[in-house]
Amino acid sequence: MSDEHDTPEGVNEEVVKMVGDWGGYVEAKLGFRNHWYPVRFSKELAEGEILTVTVLGEQIIMRRIEGKVYAIRDRCLHRGVPLSRKPDCYTKDTITCWYHGYTYRFQTGELVNILAAPDSRLIGKRKIQSFPVEEAQGLIFVFIGDMSPTPPLSQDVPPGFLDEDLMVLGKHRDVNSNWRLGAENGFDTLHIFIHKDTTLRHYRDFNFPIGHTALPGAITLVEEPEGPKGVEDDFSKHNPIWDGLIDGNVVIRGPRSNNVEGTSASVGTSIWLPGVLKVNSFPAPGLTQFEWYVPIDESRHIYVQTIGCKVETEEDRIDFAHNFETTWKPHGLDGFNGDDIWAREVTEPFYQDDYGWVDEMLCEPDSSILAWRRLASRANRGIQKRKDLR
Repeated sequence: MSDEHDTPEGVNEEVVKMVGDWGGYVEAKLGFRNHWYPVRFSKELAEGEILTVTVLGEQIIMRRIEGKVYAIRDRCLHRGVPLSRKPDCYTKDTITCWYHGYTYRFQTGELVNILAAPDSRLIGKRKIQSFPVEEAQGLIFVFIGDMSPTPPLSQDVPPGFLDEDLMVLGKHRDVNSNWRLGAENGFDTLHIFIHKDTTLRHYRDFNFPIGHTALPGAITLVEEPEGPKGVEDDFSKHNPIWDGLIDGNVVIRGPRSNNVEGTSASVGTSIWLPGVLKVNSFPAPGLTQFEWYVPIDESRHIYVQTIGCKVETEEDRIDFAHNFETTWKPHGLDGFNGDDIWAREVTEPFYQDDYGWVDEMLCEPDSSILAWRRLASRANRGIQKRKDLR
């Protein structure tokens, strides 16, 4: 975490001081540095293909070479132009800048030739920044930072995500809000109010209060040195609100079912660094939703939505894939989470100048959000700054 004399560009230093012990969270407008982030699904990058993404402000170009994905900064060292504007790949493991012929190796970022100046003393002595890449559960993860050695991926994903018997399917889309508004929207216990008319109710029985508040013991901090860092919220230790009253009259009721137990459609949520939510038993019992909020820049994030299901046989895999395409994707990831996206995007202007972090009026159920802000501020491995992109 940066100190008060090194506030990232574009972050209001006055607000950082005003919020106290979660100032690092305010500073992290561009995200947390030295962490793993999913950027695309593996199936989106075939052998030999080029793919470009922007993560934490970093413009990255990737290529799959002999099955493995490599990533380098999408900017030529010579005059700073993006290599992706016209990708010239004369060999399978190099990319040549279309402007002046600077040629780089994907595996290392090394400048291996300048086609128009083959005797240059720069050759073999300069590199574009390269980024570690791992693939897991059908996702391509990129490490943004400069830590050495690179921490294992297992420290930056929720518990259970890497289980060998878990099948993961999903989608991604760009959202026009800061990544923190995505993270808090997912972990906010009161936000279920916007889902009161969800079409999911037609595909499963559930209890769905209009809100619920954590009781003592519901919130648990997870900060083991060698494991992922996060905040867990157990909904069995919540006080649910079923009836919405105005002037003593019930104006809305949360749906309840005699066929299921529990006080919510999920049994609990948890949120983990660098910004990923885990929703237990959702969108249906036996399933788990994992969703990432990957910063693109200060006002946009990649929303990586996935659902995991334990499978033992090929028949299990086929059944889950069918149910995902016919029910959970259209009514969960698209319908249910579509409400979330809309809410984030209309919240963004309030927080854009950072004063929203002090002008907001939180109430008792928002204690879980404050726990997340504090943990993220103290347990992150670094804060991304504009100067890191130069």
